[in-house]
Amino acid sequence: MFKLGKMTVVAALMTGSLGAIQARAAEVVVKEGQKIAFLGDSITAAGARPDGYVKLVIRGLEANGIKTTAVPAGISGHKSNQMLARLERDVLAKKPDWMTLSCGVNDVWHGARGVPLDQYQENITKIVTQCQAAGVKVMILTSTMIGEDASNANNQKLAAYNAFLRKLAKEKNCLLADLNAAMQAELAKAGPNRKDKMLTRDGVHMNAAGNQMMAAGVLKAFGLDAEQLKKARENWAKPAKAAKP
Repeated sequence: MFKLGKMTVVAALMTGSLGAIQARAAEVVVKEGQKIAFLGDSITAAGARPDGYVKLVIRGLEANGIKTTAVPAGISGHKSNQMLARLERDVLAKKPDWMTLSCGVNDVWHGARGVPLDQYQENITKIVTQCQAAGVKVMILTSTMIGEDASNANNQKLAAYNAFLRKLAKEKNCLLADLNAAMQAELAKAGPNRKDKMLTRDGVHMNAAGNQMMAAGVLKAFGLDAEQLKKARENWAKPAKAAKP
């Protein structure tokens, strides 16, 4: 626990610097040498490429002096039932310290071949419970979007899946990276005259900007502050092979 003596607090109040002291008290929860598993679908599979969000998370941490190892566990087309079935093999057997969970797009997008909300809730709850029982800390990522249009039928359906994820994160004391909210905010900021596919290549899979949005959301959920995120973005601006801080 970060503690301040009475004189320190008084001095901080007098100088207006208490906010700065509180900012310095924030802690990045990922530690040097830890392993982070990234469980997900094709968005996560592509995220393991040099400029994908998985790689950018690792680079962003390293830019701030925290060297970690990624355990990529994304498979194209996978839904919550398939992720649950391979959790032991692809995540728990690798003994990571952390796992980020990105799941929901295919459960909705695949329609009749998808996973209904009640079954999705059961699958995701089991994934989180099994990870925590194995000592793996979990960060839940809300699902991004199915088409860069919040009003379409798929995104309206996806909203209930994301609402469940936010609720479960609180109940299970998981970190939450609300990527759906971040994506919608970016699109709204651009306004109604924005160009189509700002963050994705095809409405679902991330382009360079989308990967950076996702990575920034994960790093922020891990506890990086604005200055640390700036260092991460400066690192991302370098070619991948020359990206060491």
